[in-house]
Amino acid sequence: MERFAQDSDSHGSLKDLQVLINDHKDLLDEKLSSILKTPIRVDWKSPLKADHFAEYRDDDFLSLLGIDSKLKSPLIGFWPKRGPQWDALGIESDKVFLVEAKAHISEIVTPPTGAGTESKSKIIESLSEVKEFLSINNNIDWSGTFYQYTNRIAHLYYLRVLNEINAFLVNIYFLNDDSVEGFAKSEEEWNAALTIVKLYLGIPKKHKLSKYMIDVFIDKKAII
Repeated sequence: MERFAQDSDSHGSLKDLQVLINDHKDLLDEKLSSILKTPIRVDWKSPLKADHFAEYRDDDFLSLLGIDSKLKSPLIGFWPKRGPQWDALGIESDKVFLVEAKAHISEIVTPPTGAGTESKSKIIESLSEVKEFLSINNNIDWSGTFYQYTNRIAHLYYLRVLNEINAFLVNIYFLNDDSVEGFAKSEEEWNAALTIVKLYLGIPKKHKLSKYMIDVFIDKKAII
């Protein structure tokens, strides 16, 4: 099973997200409702205290969301095993939410894929498919620098485009988490860093998936 129990005595984005999902979910619902301009009340499936704050990936994240039987295209045909391990997963009516969380700016600088030759070939093929769908015509290797950011976008594409699942990719950026070095004090700091990421990857401000990619900013002081 691709289920990974997490430390409850952690720090940074891991701890922040555990607290947010388990103790302050209304705050996150309010943020999502404001952005999507409709009342949102998410049933969060992970990371839950009763489930040892476990995180999920591969077919198990699909099963946890209850969408495995709705797929037209199997995940293994699009992405190899040991894909993204989601920080949080939730459902609301027909919507599914995939969450990645960050507490300090350097977290967005992730290394290239470490996949083997066969798996990497499939990854590159799928990332190229996503770039073509988004009309991104450059030679930037999306399996290289900022790979974590691109593989999350790829899974949003997999669900929304290939399987017609009403999925949203939610990037949660925490502010004022002084338990980690290089923490951001404002939304402007995060947005400046994210602008660099998108410019490097060639991702335009508006594209076919942009309205399904949500950036949420949470001040740690609000969840203490």
